[in-house]
Amino acid sequence: MPTVDYVSLDAQAVRVSIDLVARVTDDDLAKPTPCRAWTLYGLLAHMATQHYGFAAASRGDGDEAGWKLRDLGDDPVKAYIDSAEHVLTAFAEDGVTERVFPLPEFGTSFPGQQAISFHFIDYVVHSWDVAKTLGTTVTFTPEVSAAALDVARIVPTGDLRLTPGTPFGPDVPWSGTDPLDQTVALLGRNPTWPN
Repeated sequence: MPTVDYVSLDAQAVRVSIDLVARVTDDDLAKPTPCRAWTLYGLLAHMATQHYGFAAASRGDGDEAGWKLRDLGDDPVKAYIDSAEHVLTAFAEDGVTERVFPLPEFGTSFPGQQAISFHFIDYVVHSWDVAKTLGTTVTFTPEVSAAALDVARIVPTGDLRLTPGTPFGPDVPWSGTDPLDQTVALLGRNPTWPN
């Protein structure tokens, strides 16, 4: 079975997030998002923090301080785009998938290929979150959508999804056939949000 190229898939998802965030205005920053209790500003701060945290982990840095929520300063859109470019550069380094990524929020380390799959699924879902917040849609290539659904299907479920700070909520029953809708439903989002 061929190895999935999560570096390429992740780069596509992150670039989609950049395109969406580039449309954000100051008035959008206080809007609610599909992420429980987060405004768009809070979501962007989380996303930027994750970019820097995963980039540091790709270099073997497991310092928990690197995962502390970041302030986006006076230009949140630029701050987000800078963080996204930072992780794209880190993941493009030779041999990144063979490295070990210390991920303090998971309490352990993971092989690079697996760690990048975590980042990948986050940025597919968070791109969807941003698009929904802005009242628009997001489109991924069939390859990205299929890979995201495969990853979403293996994300652990159960009581873990109910603990505070968990990345994904309990799955939402969904009978539609669109792979992106299926992915977000498996990871606790209602595809018809905000309805």
